[in-house]
Amino acid sequence: MNKSSQPRPMTDVQEIRRRARQHITQGAVTPGYEGDLETAIRLLNEALATELVCVLRYKHHYHAASGLQSESVAAEFAEHAREEEMHADQLATRIKQLGGNANFNPQGLLSRSHAEYHEGERLLDLIVEDLVAERIAIESYREMVHYFGDRDPTSRRLLEEILAKEEEHADDLANLLVTLDATEKPRKSA
Repeated sequence: MNKSSQPRPMTDVQEIRRRARQHITQGAVTPGYEGDLETAIRLLNEALATELVCVLRYKHHYHAASGLQSESVAAEFAEHAREEEMHADQLATRIKQLGGNANFNPQGLLSRSHAEYHEGERLLDLIVEDLVAERIAIESYREMVHYFGDRDPTSRRLLEEILAKEEEHADDLANLLVTLDATEKPRKSA
């Protein structure tokens, strides 16, 4: 085993106790935090904005859904909106734990979000727009998971949990596309 792959030795318990008493107003952020707090808070706020945009889009799609197959699709939109809102709350909690401020300000929400807000007109268009947004979130969260790595395992695990749910959403939406009438073709997104 080479030197770089060897686990680091545990810090002396007395030293851990001593450091825990320093800067106690920083809460969960201890001297052992290895991430860059400013970058971590920025990335988590971008994830928060993404979730908020997704909540708004899913809510709109829930209310806009119409047509023969709209009832079950609308129910799926409503469920996804609730789960995205839960993700937003989890991200806001983590931002606060890191000493940051969760940015819920609607001004600039779209510029902070990785996902876009497209409404669509037909049921198939609504599903396509939501699926595209989920795929954007999946890619963004994968990159964030990689960034946080071992530097911030708590944020990494949170994002991994959210990522798993976003993958489930994408799978649900892809299945909805397959079950819709094959004659209804999606319009091209702008």
